[in-house]
Amino acid sequence: MATRSAVSLFMLLATAPSAVAGPASDVVRQFYEQPGLELEKSARSDFLDPARKVLNLNDIIREGGDEGCLDPHLPFNDTNYDPAEVLKTLQLEELVKGSEATVVAKFRAEDQLQAVQWRLKDIGGDWRIFDIVSMTKDWALSRFQCE
Repeated sequence: MATRSAVSLFMLLATAPSAVAGPASDVVRQFYEQPGLELEKSARSDFLDPARKVLNLNDIIREGGDEGCLDPHLPFNDTNYDPAEVLKTLQLEELVKGSEATVVAKFRAEDQLQAVQWRLKDIGGDWRIFDIVSMTKDWALSRFQCE
């Protein structure tokens, strides 16, 4: 009987969902599969400050009738991109250190290799983006001054 209980407990633990955050790359990948998602309020829960603060300020500007302060192609390194080419060439490199992760997205756009760094934190078992930084151009989401 004790053996049956031990086996049952083992099976329960083996099938229980993990409390550990899933790959940070999965959070980043969705922004390449759904261009413009970062500007949607439905995706705001994927962000933390300072990134979320800038995105929210951009929302306020857009609600006032203006275009906003952010380029709608940030994940694509502010390029004219072909979504099919980006997805075909997309490579995500993930490095996790403790509760922080860096995901570097590399892809081809405008006949050049592009690289965008995504910085994330593990909050309660979920990865949240706190900054997006170009590795080939001079911009970071956290440095945008939306007013």
